[in-house]
Amino acid sequence: MSGNYTKRVDFSKYTSIHIGGVHEVLVINEIGDYSDFQIIGRGNNLLINPQTQIKFAILGETFDYIEEKNNKLYVGCATSSGKLLTYTKKHDIAHLEFLAKLPGNLGGLVKMNAGLKSWEIFNYIDALKTKKGYIKKEEISYSYRHTHIEDIVYEVVFNIQKGFSKEQLKMFNTMRENQPHVPSAGSCFKNPKDDFAGRLIEAVGLKGYKVGDMSFSNQHANFLINEGKGTYEDALGLIELAKQKVKEQFGIELEVEITIFP
Repeated sequence: MSGNYTKRVDFSKYTSIHIGGVHEVLVINEIGDYSDFQIIGRGNNLLINPQTQIKFAILGETFDYIEEKNNKLYVGCATSSGKLLTYTKKHDIAHLEFLAKLPGNLGGLVKMNAGLKSWEIFNYIDALKTKKGYIKKEEISYSYRHTHIEDIVYEVVFNIQKGFSKEQLKMFNTMRENQPHVPSAGSCFKNPKDDFAGRLIEAVGLKGYKVGDMSFSNQHANFLINEGKGTYEDALGLIELAKQKVKEQFGIELEVEITIFP
Protein backbone atom coordinates (compact mmCIF):
# COMPACT_ATOMS: atom_id res chain seq x y z
CA MET A 1 0.00 0.00 0.00
CA SER A 2 1.51 3.32 -1.01
CA GLY A 3 1.32 6.19 1.47
CA ASN A 4 -0.67 9.42 1.51
CA TYR A 5 0.58 12.51 -0.32
CA THR A 6 -0.71 15.94 -1.38
CA LYS A 7 -1.09 17.42 -4.84
CA ARG A 8 -2.25 20.75 -6.24
CA VAL A 9 -5.55 20.53 -8.08
CA ASP A 10 -7.12 23.22 -10.26
CA PHE A 11 -10.84 22.74 -9.64
CA SER A 12 -11.78 24.88 -12.64
CA LYS A 13 -10.45 21.97 -14.71
CA TYR A 14 -11.04 19.06 -12.28
CA THR A 15 -14.73 19.53 -11.45
CA SER A 16 -17.36 18.68 -14.06
CA ILE A 17 -18.86 22.20 -13.84
CA HIS A 18 -15.39 23.83 -14.35
CA ILE A 19 -15.61 26.17 -11.34
CA GLY A 20 -13.23 26.50 -8.35
CA GLY A 21 -9.73 27.65 -7.49
CA VAL A 22 -6.40 25.86 -7.09
CA HIS A 23 -6.13 23.90 -3.82
CA GLU A 24 -3.77 21.44 -2.13
CA VAL A 25 -5.60 18.10 -1.99
CA LEU A 26 -4.69 15.14 0.21
CA VAL A 27 -4.52 11.83 -1.67
CA ILE A 28 -5.54 9.08 0.78
CA ASN A 29 -3.97 5.63 0.35
CA GLU A 30 -4.32 4.45 3.95
CA ILE A 31 -7.46 3.87 5.98
CA GLY A 32 -7.55 6.28 8.92
CA ASP A 33 -9.27 9.25 10.53
CA TYR A 34 -9.60 12.19 8.15
CA SER A 35 -12.40 14.05 9.91
CA ASP A 36 -10.74 17.42 9.09
CA PHE A 37 -11.07 16.73 5.37
CA GLN A 38 -13.90 16.81 2.87
CA ILE A 39 -13.67 13.94 0.42
CA ILE A 40 -14.56 14.86 -3.17
CA GLY A 41 -14.10 11.91 -5.54
CA ARG A 42 -14.04 12.91 -9.22
CA GLY A 43 -15.67 16.30 -8.64
CA ASN A 44 -18.86 15.50 -10.54
CA ASN A 45 -21.70 16.91 -8.45
CA LEU A 46 -19.79 19.74 -6.82
CA LEU A 47 -19.94 23.51 -6.81
CA ILE A 48 -16.86 24.88 -5.03
CA ASN A 49 -16.23 28.48 -4.01
CA PRO A 50 -12.75 29.38 -5.37
CA GLN A 51 -12.09 31.20 -2.06
CA THR A 52 -13.08 28.26 0.15
CA GLN A 53 -10.92 27.36 3.15
CA ILE A 54 -12.21 23.77 3.26
CA LYS A 55 -9.53 21.03 3.24
CA PHE A 56 -10.19 18.51 0.45
CA ALA A 57 -9.10 14.90 -0.02
CA ILE A 58 -9.51 12.20 -2.66
CA LEU A 59 -8.98 8.45 -2.47
CA GLY A 60 -5.77 7.26 -4.14
CA GLU A 61 -4.79 4.35 -6.37
CA THR A 62 -4.80 1.88 -3.43
CA PHE A 63 -8.61 2.01 -3.52
CA ASP A 64 -8.97 1.45 -7.25
CA TYR A 65 -9.72 -2.30 -7.58
CA ILE A 66 -12.43 -4.89 -8.32
CA GLU A 67 -12.27 -8.36 -6.71
CA GLU A 68 -14.67 -11.29 -6.78
CA LYS A 69 -14.84 -13.71 -3.85
CA ASN A 70 -17.56 -15.85 -2.23
CA ASN A 71 -20.11 -14.70 -4.80
CA LYS A 72 -19.63 -11.07 -3.83
CA LEU A 73 -17.97 -8.20 -5.68
CA TYR A 74 -15.54 -6.06 -3.65
CA VAL A 75 -14.96 -2.67 -5.26
CA GLY A 76 -12.58 0.03 -4.03
CA CYS A 77 -14.19 3.47 -3.82
CA ALA A 78 -11.62 5.13 -6.10
CA THR A 79 -12.81 2.82 -8.92
CA SER A 80 -14.65 4.67 -11.70
CA SER A 81 -18.22 3.79 -12.68
CA GLY A 82 -17.01 3.11 -16.24
CA LYS A 83 -14.42 0.58 -15.09
CA LEU A 84 -17.01 -1.28 -12.97
CA LEU A 85 -19.55 -1.28 -15.81
CA THR A 86 -16.95 -2.75 -18.21
CA TYR A 87 -16.12 -5.43 -15.63
CA THR A 88 -19.77 -6.44 -15.09
CA LYS A 89 -20.32 -6.65 -18.85
CA LYS A 90 -17.22 -8.82 -19.33
CA HIS A 91 -18.12 -11.14 -16.42
CA ASP A 92 -21.89 -11.29 -17.10
CA ILE A 93 -22.95 -9.63 -13.82
CA ALA A 94 -26.46 -8.19 -13.59
CA HIS A 95 -28.03 -5.03 -12.12
CA LEU A 96 -25.30 -2.41 -12.58
CA GLU A 97 -26.17 -1.54 -16.18
CA PHE A 98 -27.54 1.83 -14.96
CA LEU A 99 -23.93 2.98 -14.43
CA ALA A 100 -23.83 3.69 -18.18
CA LYS A 101 -22.86 7.34 -18.68
CA LEU A 102 -23.18 7.96 -14.93
CA PRO A 103 -19.83 9.64 -14.22
CA GLY A 104 -17.93 9.38 -10.97
CA ASN A 105 -16.10 7.09 -8.59
CA LEU A 106 -17.86 4.47 -6.50
CA GLY A 107 -17.34 6.48 -3.32
CA GLY A 108 -19.29 9.46 -4.62
CA LEU A 109 -21.99 7.31 -6.24
CA VAL A 110 -22.56 5.46 -2.97
CA LYS A 111 -22.51 8.62 -0.85
CA MET A 112 -25.35 10.17 -2.87
CA ASN A 113 -27.10 6.86 -3.65
CA ALA A 114 -26.77 7.72 -7.33
CA GLY A 115 -28.80 6.19 -10.10
CA LEU A 116 -31.43 6.91 -12.71
CA LYS A 117 -35.09 7.29 -11.76
CA SER A 118 -36.02 4.17 -9.68
CA TRP A 119 -32.67 2.40 -10.26
CA GLU A 120 -30.29 3.32 -7.45
CA ILE A 121 -27.00 1.88 -6.32
CA PHE A 122 -28.15 0.96 -2.79
CA ASN A 123 -30.61 -1.58 -4.25
CA TYR A 124 -27.67 -3.87 -5.06
CA ILE A 125 -25.23 -3.21 -2.20
CA ASP A 126 -24.52 -5.81 0.48
CA ALA A 127 -22.15 -3.81 2.70
CA LEU A 128 -19.76 -0.86 2.90
CA LYS A 129 -16.32 -0.64 4.47
CA THR A 130 -15.30 2.40 6.55
CA LYS A 131 -12.51 2.85 9.12
CA LYS A 132 -14.81 0.92 11.52
CA GLY A 133 -14.83 -2.14 9.25
CA TYR A 134 -17.74 -3.60 7.28
CA ILE A 135 -21.23 -2.20 7.81
CA LYS A 136 -24.25 -4.06 6.44
CA LYS A 137 -26.60 -2.07 4.22
CA GLU A 138 -29.46 -2.65 6.69
CA GLU A 139 -27.57 -0.63 9.32
CA ILE A 140 -27.30 2.43 7.07
CA SER A 141 -29.99 5.06 6.71
CA TYR A 142 -30.50 5.88 3.02
CA SER A 143 -33.17 7.27 0.72
CA TYR A 144 -33.52 8.74 -2.79
CA ARG A 145 -30.18 10.45 -3.67
CA HIS A 146 -29.14 10.50 -0.01
CA THR A 147 -27.27 8.41 2.55
CA HIS A 148 -26.39 9.07 6.14
CA ILE A 149 -22.74 7.95 6.32
CA GLU A 150 -20.43 10.01 8.51
CA ASP A 151 -17.17 8.25 7.64
CA ILE A 152 -15.23 7.86 4.40
CA VAL A 153 -16.34 4.77 2.49
CA TYR A 154 -13.31 2.82 1.22
CA GLU A 155 -14.98 -0.20 -0.34
CA VAL A 156 -18.41 -1.31 -1.57
CA VAL A 157 -19.56 -4.94 -1.52
CA PHE A 158 -22.18 -5.99 -4.07
CA ASN A 159 -24.19 -9.21 -4.24
CA ILE A 160 -23.42 -10.98 -7.51
CA GLN A 161 -26.22 -12.11 -9.76
CA LYS A 162 -25.47 -13.36 -13.25
CA GLY A 163 -27.05 -12.02 -16.42
CA PHE A 164 -25.74 -8.68 -17.72
CA SER A 165 -28.56 -7.14 -19.78
CA LYS A 166 -27.59 -5.51 -23.07
CA GLU A 167 -31.22 -4.36 -23.45
CA GLN A 168 -31.05 -2.49 -20.15
CA LEU A 169 -27.67 -1.00 -21.09
CA LYS A 170 -29.18 0.29 -24.33
CA MET A 171 -32.20 1.66 -22.47
CA PHE A 172 -30.03 3.55 -19.92
CA ASN A 173 -27.83 4.97 -22.68
CA THR A 174 -30.96 6.22 -24.49
CA MET A 175 -32.41 7.69 -21.28
CA ARG A 176 -29.26 9.75 -20.83
CA GLU A 177 -29.23 11.11 -24.35
CA ASN A 178 -31.32 14.12 -23.26
CA GLN A 179 -28.55 15.24 -20.91
CA PRO A 180 -26.35 18.13 -22.08
CA HIS A 181 -22.74 17.35 -23.03
CA VAL A 182 -21.24 20.58 -21.70
CA PRO A 183 -19.66 21.39 -18.31
CA SER A 184 -22.31 20.90 -15.61
CA ALA A 185 -22.67 19.39 -12.15
CA GLY A 186 -25.33 16.93 -13.32
CA SER A 187 -28.88 17.19 -11.99
CA CYS A 188 -29.03 20.40 -9.97
CA PHE A 189 -32.10 19.60 -7.86
CA LYS A 190 -33.63 16.39 -6.53
CA ASN A 191 -36.95 15.46 -8.09
CA PRO A 192 -39.75 16.28 -5.64
CA LYS A 193 -42.21 13.47 -4.83
CA ASP A 194 -44.34 12.64 -7.90
CA ASP A 195 -42.86 15.47 -9.95
CA PHE A 196 -39.71 16.50 -11.85
CA ALA A 197 -37.41 19.39 -11.00
CA GLY A 198 -36.82 19.99 -14.72
CA ARG A 199 -40.57 20.38 -15.36
CA LEU A 200 -40.90 22.88 -12.49
CA ILE A 201 -37.90 24.96 -13.63
CA GLU A 202 -39.32 25.05 -17.15
CA ALA A 203 -42.79 25.94 -15.85
CA VAL A 204 -41.44 29.04 -14.04
CA GLY A 205 -39.73 30.18 -17.24
CA LEU A 206 -36.11 29.41 -16.33
CA LYS A 207 -35.27 26.79 -18.99
CA GLY A 208 -32.39 28.33 -20.95
CA TYR A 209 -32.28 31.28 -18.53
CA LYS A 210 -28.77 32.69 -18.33
CA VAL A 211 -26.78 34.76 -15.82
CA GLY A 212 -23.26 35.50 -17.03
CA ASP A 213 -22.02 32.23 -18.52
CA MET A 214 -24.21 30.03 -16.29
CA SER A 215 -27.64 28.83 -17.38
CA PHE A 216 -30.31 26.18 -16.92
CA SER A 217 -29.83 24.05 -20.03
CA ASN A 218 -32.19 24.42 -23.00
CA GLN A 219 -31.83 20.67 -23.43
CA HIS A 220 -32.74 19.68 -19.85
CA ALA A 221 -33.85 22.44 -17.48
CA ASN A 222 -32.55 20.68 -14.34
CA PHE A 223 -28.96 20.83 -15.61
CA LEU A 224 -27.06 23.93 -14.49
CA ILE A 225 -24.44 24.40 -17.21
CA ASN A 226 -21.29 26.45 -17.61
CA GLU A 227 -21.10 27.95 -21.10
CA GLY A 228 -17.55 29.25 -20.74
CA LYS A 229 -16.40 31.39 -17.86
CA GLY A 230 -19.27 30.71 -15.44
CA THR A 231 -18.66 31.76 -11.83
CA TYR A 232 -19.56 30.37 -8.43
CA GLU A 233 -21.65 33.51 -7.69
CA ASP A 234 -23.65 33.23 -10.92
CA ALA A 235 -24.31 29.53 -10.30
CA LEU A 236 -25.47 30.23 -6.75
CA GLY A 237 -27.68 33.08 -7.97
CA LEU A 238 -29.45 30.80 -10.47
CA ILE A 239 -29.98 28.10 -7.84
CA GLU A 240 -31.56 30.61 -5.44
CA LEU A 241 -33.71 32.09 -8.23
CA ALA A 242 -35.07 28.67 -9.21
CA LYS A 243 -35.85 27.80 -5.57
CA GLN A 244 -37.64 31.12 -5.05
CA LYS A 245 -39.74 30.98 -8.24
CA VAL A 246 -40.77 27.34 -7.78
CA LYS A 247 -41.73 28.05 -4.14
CA GLU A 248 -43.79 31.09 -5.17
CA GLN A 249 -45.61 29.36 -8.02
CA PHE A 250 -46.02 25.80 -6.74
CA GLY A 251 -45.35 25.93 -2.99
CA ILE A 252 -42.62 23.31 -3.50
CA GLU A 253 -39.23 23.61 -1.77
CA LEU A 254 -36.64 22.47 -4.33
CA GLU A 255 -33.76 20.61 -2.70
CA VAL A 256 -30.31 20.78 -4.29
CA GLU A 257 -28.81 17.50 -5.44
CA ILE A 258 -25.35 18.95 -6.05
CA THR A 259 -22.98 19.54 -3.12
CA ILE A 260 -22.06 23.17 -2.53
CA PHE A 261 -18.83 24.07 -0.72
CA PRO A 262 -18.94 27.76 0.33
